[in-house]
This record gives sequence, structure tokens and C-alpha cells, in this order.
Amino acid sequence: MSVAVLLLLGLWLGLLEAEGRRNRCFFNRTQESCVCYNLSEETIGSIIQCLPATVMEFRGGELEKYIAFPIRDLDTSAIDTLGSLIVQKIIIADVLVPEILLARVLRFFSYTHVQELVFESCIFQGTGDWSDMDGQNLPILSLSFHNVTSTPLTGQEQAFSSLSRWLETLEELAVTGSRVTSLPCAIGRVFRALRSLDLAQNSLGDGSLAPTFCQGAFPQLQVLSLQHNNLTSYHSVCEGVELLPGLRHLDLSHNELMADPSSSCQWPASLRHFNLSNTGLDEVPTPLPPKLEVLDMSHNHLRAVDFSLSSLKKLFLSQNMLQAVPPIRNYPMLDTIRLDNNSITELPWDEVKLLGRLRDVALADNPFNCSCSGAGGLQALAARGHLGQGWPGDYRCHSPAGYQGWPVSAVPVSVLRCDRAAVVAPLCVALALLGLAGA
Repeated sequence: MSVAVLLLLGLWLGLLEAEGRRNRCFFNRTQESCVCYNLSEETIGSIIQCLPATVMEFRGGELEKYIAFPIRDLDTSAIDTLGSLIVQKIIIADVLVPEILLARVLRFFSYTHVQELVFESCIFQGTGDWSDMDGQNLPILSLSFHNVTSTPLTGQEQAFSSLSRWLETLEELAVTGSRVTSLPCAIGRVFRALRSLDLAQNSLGDGSLAPTFCQGAFPQLQVLSLQHNNLTSYHSVCEGVELLPGLRHLDLSHNELMADPSSSCQWPASLRHFNLSNTGLDEVPTPLPPKLEVLDMSHNHLRAVDFSLSSLKKLFLSQNMLQAVPPIRNYPMLDTIRLDNNSITELPWDEVKLLGRLRDVALADNPFNCSCSGAGGLQALAARGHLGQGWPGDYRCHSPAGYQGWPVSAVPVSVLRCDRAAVVAPLCVALALLGLAGA
């Protein structure tokens, strides 16, 4: 491999220099990854050991000193060399990135097999001339920015237009922890094939969603993560995403949401997974998406749950204030329910029988009254193998006083005393048959 190609690799992957750290690369053969710290022209040879890596990571230094570095079109041998690399993921972290330099070197990715590009804790400075990217294809399908600083996206529509040939094939985009308040509508329309969008840990508010997810924006989007933002209105969020026709997974966790009982907004009918955990809810918001299969409302302040969803398969309600098991008959397809850390004291026998139809039931760390239905129901579920992780150690009696602190599994339970219907009904049938025989 020529020195020129090695130098080019080092530059567009982060030729860096800093005080107090060694300027070299470290290859982990087990993980097939390579980390380079503050690579310089003097130590460019150490990048050779990264050639077998599928993941390359470049951390620290100053890219701005290479702004004037001449970047020319590659000859055939250099293109063949880049094409022979097996690297699939590149991480660039802790650097200041001049956009003019990034714009000049990004096109060289078209000669590689890199599918994932990640920027962590970077500062993007200035504006770049992206005209060289007009009509250019790139193999990158996943692009991530975490804790980055850049100029506002508004007004950069021309840059995105030059990158449209690539961006319209991008499948995954993450912009997290970067103080984003909105995305311009026109930019969303460029991402024609995007399936997953992660906007967690930003500053999105109720009014920023409708402009971001406007008509024609992100037409193929299936997974949307909005956790840890500034969202407060359940109704406004619903209105903000209602134009996403293929949305299947929506994460609103760690927002302080307020339910609006008068909301008439309709969620996308395609929605199957809905995460409302850690949203401060004290009641179940309405309406819920009609065809949900997975609903997570754990870590809230719910005291009661009573709604019907015929397609629901998994319901997560841990860490709430529930005093009773939700009516299982309202969810005929349910196979999993999590009710850990609530205020449930007893399990009525009719609910025990319905819970027994499920594959995975969790009721640990509730203040159980170890009477018949408190202990007997749990023991019956455990005997059928339906109680998952936590049994028996995390199931203890809260009352009566004689059993306080006991493991529920150790409480003696009499079927005759606790589930009289299980004994009385067959006994009545037997007596009736004897009466008929005597007659």
C-alpha cells in the first residue's frame, strides 16, 4: 500500500495530534476492532495494523490543521486498495470537524464497504461545499451523531439537496444528546428510505413535532425514539406523528406527559409497540393506538388500569400504584404481563385462572396478604411455571402478622379452604349422580 493512500486513510478517518498521549493505533484481534489515538503524519505507519479490523475508532486531536491539505481524485490502484478494506463501521470522537474538510473527503467512502458512520462528542464548524457530492452514492446505511454541536439545520437545505442521492438510501439515523429543537420539513422529505430515527435526549417540544413530521417527510419510517425530550402533551404528540403511515414502534419514555381526556387524535393504525414508561402518568391516556401488541406503562403513578385491546400481547406495568390485577379478559391475545412493585395484595381465583393462560407473569415485590388468594394463587401460578424471574425470593408476605416476612412459597395453603369452588362443584356433581342412581 502506498504512503499516499495510508496518509489519505489517516486524514479522512481522523489524522489527529494532542499532548500527553501516544499517537498510535491499537488492534483488538478478538473484537476485530482498532482504536487510534491522535494519529499524526509521523506515526501514520501504525494504521497498517488496523487493516484487518471491521470497526475502526479515531479519538482526539485537531482536524482543522488539515483544512488546506490537497485532496485529489484517486488513481485506480488507490481505489482498489480502499475497496479491499473490510472495515464496516467507523467511529470519530472528541474532535473539532471543519465541515469544509468533511465535504471534501466524504466522497472517498464511495470506494469502501463502510456501512455505519458514528460521530461522538464532536463539534462541526463552519459550512462545507457539498457540490462534489451531487449524484454520489455512498455505502453508508447508518449514520449517528451523539453529543455533537453544529450550526442550526434551518437554511442548510441546499447542502442536503447535494447529499440527496446518498441520504435517500440511508436506513438508520440517530441524532442524540445534541440539543436539537426541530428538524426542517424539507430535510425530512429527503430521507426516502429511512426506517429508524432516534432523537433521544434532545430539546424537542410539543410544537416541534408537526413541522418535523410534515406531509411527505420520512415516508418509510417504522421506529421513532423520542425519549428524554421536553414533550408534555399526549394529544400534541399524537397530532405530531399522525402523518407517519408506517410507524410501528414509538418510544416516548422519560417525558412528562399529561393525558388529555378530550383528545380525539388518531394514532397511526400501523403502531404496534408503544413505550410510555417514566412519563408521570397517573391515568391511562386515551385514545390508545388500536392495534397495539406491546404496551409499556411501567414506572408511572397508575392506580387502576381498565381498557380493552384485542391484539395486545405484552403489557408492562411494573413500578406503579396498582391495587389489583388488570382485567385479563380484556386482552385475549396477552401472553406476558409484568406487575412488579405495585400495591397488589391478593389475586382473586378467577384472575388466577386467567393469568394461568399466560406464558410469563411477574408479580414480585408486592405487599401480599398471604391469605388464600394471596398465597394460594401465587403458588398455583408458580406450580404451572408461569411466574418468571424473582420467584420465590422476591415474593414475601406483608400480612397477616403471623406470616409477615415469610416467603409466599412457604405459606401452607389448603385447597379445600382457599378454592372451595374447585372442591364443591365436583362434590355437587357427584352427589347429583348418586341421587340419580338411587332413584
